[in-house]
Amino acid sequence: MERFSWWQKGIIYQVYPRSYQDSNGDGIGDLAGIHQRLDYIQSLNVDAIWLSPIYPSPMHDFGYDVADYCDINPIFGSMDDFDALQEDIHARGLKLILDLVPNHSSNEHPWFVESRSSRDNPKRDWYIWRDPGLDGGPPNNWLSFFGGPAWTYDEHTGQYYLHQFVTQQPELNYRHPDVLPAMLDNMRFWLGKGVDGFRVDVIWLMLKDELLRNEPPNPGWGGVKPFESLQHIHTQNLSGVHDLIKQMRAVLDEYNDRMMVGEIYLPNQDLVKYYGARRADGSFDECHLPFNFQLLQMEWDAQTVQDAVDAYEAVLPEGAWPNWVLGNHDKHRVATRIGQAQARVANMLILTLRGTPTTYYGEEIGMENVSIPLEFVQDPPAVNQPEIAHIVGRDPIRTPMQWNNSSNAGFTEESIVPWLPLAADYQDRNVEQQEKEPTSMLGLYRALTGLRRSEPALAVGDYVSVGTNAANVFAYQRSAAGVDSFLIVLNFGEQSHTLDLSQIASQATIAVATDMQRSGVVDLSNLVLGPNEGLVLIRYK
Repeated sequence: MERFSWWQKGIIYQVYPRSYQDSNGDGIGDLAGIHQRLDYIQSLNVDAIWLSPIYPSPMHDFGYDVADYCDINPIFGSMDDFDALQEDIHARGLKLILDLVPNHSSNEHPWFVESRSSRDNPKRDWYIWRDPGLDGGPPNNWLSFFGGPAWTYDEHTGQYYLHQFVTQQPELNYRHPDVLPAMLDNMRFWLGKGVDGFRVDVIWLMLKDELLRNEPPNPGWGGVKPFESLQHIHTQNLSGVHDLIKQMRAVLDEYNDRMMVGEIYLPNQDLVKYYGARRADGSFDECHLPFNFQLLQMEWDAQTVQDAVDAYEAVLPEGAWPNWVLGNHDKHRVATRIGQAQARVANMLILTLRGTPTTYYGEEIGMENVSIPLEFVQDPPAVNQPEIAHIVGRDPIRTPMQWNNSSNAGFTEESIVPWLPLAADYQDRNVEQQEKEPTSMLGLYRALTGLRRSEPALAVGDYVSVGTNAANVFAYQRSAAGVDSFLIVLNFGEQSHTLDLSQIASQATIAVATDMQRSGVVDLSNLVLGPNEGLVLIRYK
C-alpha cells in the first residue's frame, strides 16, 4: 500500500488550553496541565494534538489577538514548559500542531505600536489605515464578525484602522512587501523548534480589496446577525490570497513531513481551491487540509449528510485528501446540536469516513454546551451583541474539561473558581465515570479509534456510498486492496429499520456497534438496525 503521511492516517485532537487542565491553581488551564494529561490523550488513539493559541496576548479574543508570535503567554507557562510538553508528545509518537494567526495581531504587538505611532512610521502600512469617509465616519461599510463597523478611529493619527474582529485585533496588510516575510519567519521559528504543523486561523480572509469598495447588501439576510447583512466579496476569498498561501506552503516544505490546515468557511467549489495546484510528485502547493466544516452546520439527517459526503468526495481534486470536523471552539457542541444518542452515531461517522477526522476536546465523552450566567459571559461577540448572545456567544463550548465528579471536575483545585463555569452534569458525565463503563461514549470512541488505527481500509481506504431505500439511514463501504473491507450503516432517526443489503454480501460480523453490547454475525439480507444505532461491519461472506 502506498505511503500515507501521519496527517492522512491519523486523528487530530483539538485542545483549548484555557479549559483542559489547570496545574497551578489560577483557574485557567495551562501547558503543564496538558502535559499531565498526555496519558489520557494517548489512550484515545489520536495521532496529533492541536493547541489553540498559546502566545502572549492581552486576551481580548482569548489568544487570537497575538502580541508576540514567538513566545509563550505566561498564563500558560514558559517556553521551558512548551519544550517539555513537545518533547513528551514526540516521545510518545504523537505530533504537535499550533494555531497560527496571520490575519491580524494584537494592538499591543510591537508592529502595531510602531504603526500607530505616526503616519510616516516605516511600519505604518503593515496595517490597513485609511482617512475617514466624506461624512467623517468609517472609510466604507465593512462590518466586524463580532458586531459593529470593521473600523476604529485613532485620535493620535486621525485615521481609521481595519479589524474584522474585536477593536484590539488590527488587520495586517499583506499587500505590503515586508509583512508576509515577517510572518514566514514566525513560522520558521516554531518549525525550527520541531512543531509538526499549523492550523491557520481565517486563512481565507488574509487579503482585502485594494480599493476598499463597499460590500453589497445580502438579499437573503434573515435579520439576526448584522454581519450577515452584507455579501463579503471584498474581504473574503480574494483570488490573490492563494499567492500568499503558496508561499506559506513553501516554508513548510523546507522541513520534513510538516503540514498546514486552513480555517476556511466556504462552499465546496471554493474550498477545494485552497489545496492549490497539484505538483509533479502528487502533492499540492497550498493547504494540506482546507478544513471541511460541513458537518458542523448542516441539518442532521441521513440524506442530507450522505449528499454532502458524496458531493464533497466528487469535487475533491485528484489526489487531494479529505477531512471532517464535528465541533470546534467556535461552534455549538455536537451533543447539544443533535442529542446524546446521535452524538454516538456522529462519532462513528467521523471516525469511519474517508479522510482526516478532527475531534474537539470533550466530544469523546459527549460534553454539551454550558449555560453561562450573564455575569460570567466573556466572549467578545456575546459581550458586544447581548441581544443575540445566545446565538453568537462561544463561552458555552469552551468550558472546563470534565475529568471526574469532584468539585471543579478535576480541572482545577476545589477551592478555585474556574475561568468559566462547569457543566451541570459534570458529576455524571466525566472521564473517570466513563472509564468505568465499557459502553460509555468514551468506550465507544476508543473502540472506534482503535479499530481505525489497526485497519488500513478505515484509515486510508476508498469510500463509496450504498443505497438502502430506508428513511434516515446512511450506509457506505470502506475498502483497500488486500485487506478487510468495512460496511458502515448509520441510523439517523428514532425508528428501527430492517434492511436488505444482500447486494454487498450474505453475512457480516459486527466490529463495533453504538450499542456496544451488540456483537456477532448478522444476516445482511435481513439486517435489523435499531433507533439511533450505528454498525461497523467486517468480514463479509
